[in-house]
Amino acid sequence: MKFLSRSEELILLAIVNLHDNAYVVSIREELKKMTGETWAMGALFVTLDRMSKKGYVRSYLSEPTSERGGRRKRLYQLLPAAVDGLNKVRKLHRTIWKKIPDLSKKEIL
Repeated sequence: MKFLSRSEELILLAIVNLHDNAYVVSIREELKKMTGETWAMGALFVTLDRMSKKGYVRSYLSEPTSERGGRRKRLYQLLPAAVDGLNKVRKLHRTIWKKIPDLSKKEIL
């Protein structure tokens, strides 16, 4: 299995944090909280579509909601391949960062 891209990793982590409320608007808001950056809706849709094709996420429609005028939300859920990918990235980060000295020290630069 290939490593997740950074965007894929962050989007998957946002979905984890949102539990059963992971739809594109809430994912975008969660990413803003996590990174401090505003993510383009188009980039989210493209990445979510790509991750769906890779077998990392599945999407499904919610029940209609009155606050949305009876419209449904497209919700996203992680699949086992995404969990495996996130665990692999976490392990990689831990292994690599253990060997990296404190970057705030001037003598490194």
